[in-house]
Amino acid sequence: MFETISTWVAALLTLFVFSFLYKENPLYRFAEHLLVGVSVGYGLPLVYYNVFIPYVYTPIFLRHEFIFIIPASLGILFLFRFHSKLSWLSRYPIAFSMGTVGMGVPLALHANTLVQLRSSILPLTNINLVIIFVGTVTILFYFFFSKAHEGVYKNFTRIGVWYMMIGFGASFGYTVMARLSLLIGRIQFLVGDWLRLIQ
Repeated sequence: MFETISTWVAALLTLFVFSFLYKENPLYRFAEHLLVGVSVGYGLPLVYYNVFIPYVYTPIFLRHEFIFIIPASLGILFLFRFHSKLSWLSRYPIAFSMGTVGMGVPLALHANTLVQLRSSILPLTNINLVIIFVGTVTILFYFFFSKAHEGVYKNFTRIGVWYMMIGFGASFGYTVMARLSLLIGRIQFLVGDWLRLIQ
């Protein structure tokens, strides 16, 4: 009985969301607000039991490790974002967070830049390495703005543009395929689990 009710609720909410394809309407807004409300209702106790209890309450109040008051205070300052007169206090934890993000720059530089540079200067022993090398060089030349894109140089940089367009197209195609897989999953749920037209 419960499984039948949950299937009907899920199917109706799915149809409410799909109704946005026609135009925005109260059914879609109901499903949207329900999703946000359920997400917040699920997230608050999750954060309370998985973050507040083990990282704030237990170390400070049970083990008396008062050093944890500093990060807890920074976390509390985030909440002042919702106060009109004291919202400036939330800038301190944001600045601290940005500083910790900056500590990861060397690792990101190594992973995203140096590894790619190393792979582009390997001995050109096969066609894959040649393609990578040509793409790297032509794209770098495209972003070298000190020289006008004219003549042979323009043709050279146009190859870099083609490489970038292929890369952007591949990433866009990946995004579209991910969304299509979600759509296929919902349609399979509606046709199979709800309407039982397929087994």
